[in-house]
Amino acid sequence: MAAEKIKVAIVGASGYTGAELLRLLVRHPHVEIGALTAERSAGRPLAEVFPHLDGFGLPSLVRLEELQADRFDCLFLCLPHGVTQEVVKALPRGPKIVDLSADFRLRDPDLYARTYGHAHRAIELQREAVYGLCEHYREAVRRTWLVANPGCYTTAAELPLVPLLRAGAIDADGIIIDAKSGVSGAGREAKLSSLYCEVAEGIHAYGVATHRHTPEIEQCLADFAGRPVAVTFTPHLMPMSRGILATIYVRLANGLDARELHALLWRAYAREPFVRVLPYEQLPATRHVQGSNLCLIGVHRSRVPGQAILVSVLDNLVKGASGQAVQNMNILFGLDERAGLDPVPLFP
Repeated sequence: MAAEKIKVAIVGASGYTGAELLRLLVRHPHVEIGALTAERSAGRPLAEVFPHLDGFGLPSLVRLEELQADRFDCLFLCLPHGVTQEVVKALPRGPKIVDLSADFRLRDPDLYARTYGHAHRAIELQREAVYGLCEHYREAVRRTWLVANPGCYTTAAELPLVPLLRAGAIDADGIIIDAKSGVSGAGREAKLSSLYCEVAEGIHAYGVATHRHTPEIEQCLADFAGRPVAVTFTPHLMPMSRGILATIYVRLANGLDARELHALLWRAYAREPFVRVLPYEQLPATRHVQGSNLCLIGVHRSRVPGQAILVSVLDNLVKGASGQAVQNMNILFGLDERAGLDPVPLFP
């Protein structure tokens, strides 16, 4: 398959994640973009919606009903939460699917219903979905046809924590995740909370003790801790377009210190192309990953004995969404995971 062009369609292409997928896929050496759907913008040339993507010969936007899904090898679904389940149920079997919504991330349908406020509408398909945190579910992704692409906050939290929990290097209890995100994480739809005057010149916490990414984080961490995990997760909205920074406080286990945590993470990600562990006590910033599929991780000692501080950063629209989706597609089709994902971060 790697020698042929993979014919892809993007369903819900008029949002930020759709635009970011297009930015990456137009330069992908093994991809042909065959269709783009968008309900409100259907019938319009893509250049009217995203002028920066003019000149690449991309198709005009159409309604989902006009999509001939069985003509494609891979579908990227960039639809609102709660919509994708019905769409996937109605699609023909054949194309592989990378879903960027939260609709197939939670395995427990009761937990899904409590988290998203409605019953799971495709339980039979949920059993076939694989959580797409590439570095840690890679082999399962290779074998599936339906990938649940992780959330942005969750990716920033899980990548530093998973190797430490798997090694028993930290206590699974008492994990605190303090995360900050740019406004693009809220999507492109007009909302009062995303207006310039509501966001600029300030920072605020939201979703305190209730954010929908919390069960997703806990599900993933439990897979590697070998038991249930409960975390304290507090997100904050920052006056910037993109980027996530997560500061994570952990309790050390088995007599280890922060420097040993750093060495463990360094070894865990030494061969991973998109996760980089910085030298001990060097800390990353969101400006170091902008526009790239990278996640940078720093480890610092704490002034509190028996604790350590982890800091991770990523671009919420790339490694936190569309870049990871392309990475998952590369795994699904046996390609080099770096294909289409080589942009150097933008600076400044």
